[in-house]
Amino acid sequence: MSRVRFDCPACDSVGGDSTGDRSESVPRPVYSHMKLTVQTFLTLDGVMQAPGGPEEDPSDAFTHGGWQAPFPDQAVGEFVTELNSHASAFLFGRRTFDIFRGYWPDQTEPDNPIATAINSLPKYVVSNSLSETDATWRGEHPDTARLLTGDIVAAVRALKDEPGDELQIWGSGKLLQTLLQHELVDRFRLMTFPLVLGSGRRLFNDGILPATMRPVDLTLTDLGIVLGTYEPAGPVRHGQM
Repeated sequence: MSRVRFDCPACDSVGGDSTGDRSESVPRPVYSHMKLTVQTFLTLDGVMQAPGGPEEDPSDAFTHGGWQAPFPDQAVGEFVTELNSHASAFLFGRRTFDIFRGYWPDQTEPDNPIATAINSLPKYVVSNSLSETDATWRGEHPDTARLLTGDIVAAVRALKDEPGDELQIWGSGKLLQTLLQHELVDRFRLMTFPLVLGSGRRLFNDGILPATMRPVDLTLTDLGIVLGTYEPAGPVRHGQM
């Protein structure tokens, strides 16, 4: 399945070419500190709620769960596989943590790189209702899940100071608002689907600080999905046209 790479003079090699194959013989790089990266599926009007299925997150009377399913795009799968290879750890809100641990521990195929990463790498869950003993992972890696409580901003900053490549967050819309308000996100990987829902939880809401985004990599798939990688590039500048 072909993809169209946008002519993007501002884009560079940060984040890599998502069409390339990563050789397992190449060791995973270790950096002095981890970048906090956001990976999410979005609609054109910015909705990120429940792309995977009707029962994933019906909160606030959301009736459009599973909106991603009509777009079985191989290019999206390749993009997710590539970005997942950069993960050194994962950060989740309580609801996303429950969704992930209800599914991924049952995906035990050794040739599934996404399942291998999610199941084996450290997972940090932010929750006021889980106890330390409740914050465990099912399957072969029960001790890879850890609870974050108290000052979440300080805790996430401390995680980012640890060596590694990326601290990746999937879903976790409510947690994301806190991270965005404190400008903790270093990179966004947004998979934007060509549909509008008109309701649902959105990625960017009132209360976050205005910011300019620098496009790092932009690709358009055959089904019209934009695979975009962006990094914060300072405050919004104003002028007159």
